Amino acid sequence: MSERAKLLLVDDHPLVLEGFRLELMDEFDVVGMLATGAEVPATCRRLHPDVVLLDLCLPDLSGLELITELHGASPETRVLVVTMHNDRVLADAALQAGAMGFIPKDAEVAELKCAIREVLQGHQYVSPLLGKRPPHYSGMNLAFDLTRLTPRQQQIVRLLGDGKSTACIAEELHVSPNTITFHRVRIRKALGIHSEWALMRYAMVVRMSEEEGQRQ
Repeated sequence: MSERAKLLLVDDHPLVLEGFRLELMDEFDVVGMLATGAEVPATCRRLHPDVVLLDLCLPDLSGLELITELHGASPETRVLVVTMHNDRVLADAALQAGAMGFIPKDAEVAELKCAIREVLQGHQYVSPLLGKRPPHYSGMNLAFDLTRLTPRQQQIVRLLGDGKSTACIAEELHVSPNTITFHRVRIRKALGIHSEWALMRYAMVVRMSEEEGQRQ
C-alpha cells in the first residue's frame, strides 16, 4: 500500500478546518491545522507536508505573501489555494507567486480531492468554476488611479504586486515596517479601497496590466 500524502490545512475559521479534515481524512493524512500564517513556514519545516491547503485571507498575513515565503522555508511542499474568492485575477496572481493550484470554497469535495491529486503529481490545477482568463486588464483606468498616488506610494504598490510583504518592502526601501504600514493606509484612502485584501488585489492587477503592456 502506497504512503498517504500529508496535508497541512491553513484557514482562520475553525469550522472550515474541521470540515476539511473530516472530508479529506479518508484519503490523506492531515498532519496539522493552523489559523494564522506566521506559524506556517516553521510548521512546514517541522512536519514536511506534501501539500498546504492555504486560505488567502488570514488575520496576520496575506496568503499571497505567504506563498512566496513558503518556497524558501519548504521548497518541496506544494501550495493549493482554497479560498472564498472566486476570482481569476487572484488565481493568476497566486500561480505566479508559486502556488500549484487554486480552487474556490464553493467547489465540491470531489473536485477538491481531484485538485490535491493533480498538485501532488506536479500539475497546476485551476478550478473550472473560475471561468476563463479575462482577455486584458484595464491599463488606462489603472494608470489614472496611479496618478492619485505619490511616486513612493506607486513604488510600494508595485512591490506589493510582486508579492512582497510589508517587512520585505521596508527592508528594500530602507525604512521601518511602520512607515510602510502608514503608506498602505494612505494608499487605500487615496484610491477609495476599503480593505487590505482589496489593496493586494489592486496591486496584483497593476502588475499584470503593466506586464501585458510591455508585451504589446
